[in-house]
Amino acid sequence: MTVRKISPVLQVDDIEAVLPFWEERLGFARTVEIPHGMGIGFAILVSGDHEVMLQSTASAAADVPAIARAAAPGSTALFIEVDALDPYLARLRPEDHAAPVRETFYGMREAILRDPAGHVVVLAQKK
Repeated sequence: MTVRKISPVLQVDDIEAVLPFWEERLGFARTVEIPHGMGIGFAILVSGDHEVMLQSTASAAADVPAIARAAAPGSTALFIEVDALDPYLARLRPEDHAAPVRETFYGMREAILRDPAGHVVVLAQKK
């Protein structure tokens, strides 16, 4: 048995409000978009071999009501190791930062961010 891929599914209230953070500032590309109601209900974003899925709360409730609120918006944290932090820092806005950029005792330089839905995203570069 081998795990081939793990893709986080981040639940958000409004996918359209979160897309600029992931696409413009973090450089992910949207590969899948599924409508729900008057907006986007589900989207897949990729960067290289890595994938993040976004699902609206309304879409999750319609799809699998039993788990719709199991993952509340903003309840997930992602740790993303990057080869160079500075290109990301140049695209980020002050409101994206949850804390100042820091250097850790475990050898990383980190930017701790919050996407517009409240998820914590840590971008980390080895020192």
